[in-house]
Amino acid sequence: MSSFYIHIPFCKQACHYCDFHFSTSLKKKDEMIQALAKEIAMRKSEVQDKVETIYFGGGTPSVLSVEDMRFLIDEVYKNYKVTRNPEITLEANPDDLSAEKIRELANSPINRLSIGIQSFFEEDLQLMNRAHNATQAKKCLEEATKYFENITLDLIYGIPNMSDEKWLENIEIALDFDIPHISSYALTVEPKTTLKKLIEKGEIPQLNEETAERHFFLLVEKLTKRNFIHYELSNFGKEGYFSKNNTSYWLGKKYIGIGPSAHSYNGTYRSWNVANNSIYIKEINRGNLPSEVEELAVSDRYNEYVMTGLRTIWGVSLDKIKIDFGQEYYDYLIKTSEKFLTNGLLENKNQKLIITPKGKFLSDGIISELFKI
Repeated sequence: MSSFYIHIPFCKQACHYCDFHFSTSLKKKDEMIQALAKEIAMRKSEVQDKVETIYFGGGTPSVLSVEDMRFLIDEVYKNYKVTRNPEITLEANPDDLSAEKIRELANSPINRLSIGIQSFFEEDLQLMNRAHNATQAKKCLEEATKYFENITLDLIYGIPNMSDEKWLENIEIALDFDIPHISSYALTVEPKTTLKKLIEKGEIPQLNEETAERHFFLLVEKLTKRNFIHYELSNFGKEGYFSKNNTSYWLGKKYIGIGPSAHSYNGTYRSWNVANNSIYIKEINRGNLPSEVEELAVSDRYNEYVMTGLRTIWGVSLDKIKIDFGQEYYDYLIKTSEKFLTNGLLENKNQKLIITPKGKFLSDGIISELFKI
């Protein structure tokens, strides 16, 4: 099975923390839709497996009309074999999800919404320069839950001046809507973002890692008590509601990325499209795929498996390491993981290395030490 990702590189405004590829100008939206359709057709020889998931990411895909989305979904069906009842996800911002738009989406092939709430508090949304307000955050969920069963929402923790009580209230508000999946991330400062500049100017306080760690464990405790499964470092789902699209990435399945800046992976090669809308459209219209391709060395594939596996409840299979990468990599992983097993940050369950609850917030550091350079 393969996953299909379509990058929609448009946003109404730039969030202060975002470093993804997008444009706040919608002038080339129609040209982009046609270019995306052409790339979908151009790359059909790359995928022999059935497509199991289709994911609209960005950017803010919900700026598109439902007709635009239908058109692109139809192009996938025209050019690829698609499994019966695929998971089709739309990333959406609350300000785009009017009652009318939600009803239209419910009558389209899209069957899963990923809603970028981030916070239910006005001051947090303003600090992050989100396009929606707190009222829209709640209103869109009231409407969406009438028509969609499969909904996930994003929440951000570690925001400056966010108390533990306020963070817990954010989680409680989300739970009140009976959402079956929550993705949650620590606010991070990426290079060349407005957030970094505002912190350097002293207009926004420095982020506090201790606060973020505390918020993380409060989140885990709260959601676990409410029958959510912490199946990936940043993702919590009730039984039957794990993201099929993202799970396929973490389990090392093949995926194809369409659109500017989109990445693809086939198990041996990784490729990525140019992160420039004008160049992307121009080259696609010429019949060229504006991408770079990297053949993954054995060490790259090993590191990728360790990185993705340890983020999940499925962990890293020591048997798979030996079979796929050989005795040398198996011995290396056994040796480098020893100290983390001793201090309780990793555990070995039936020949699978899994990060313990104690080690989850430290997972990036643990994973990097297990890499083979």
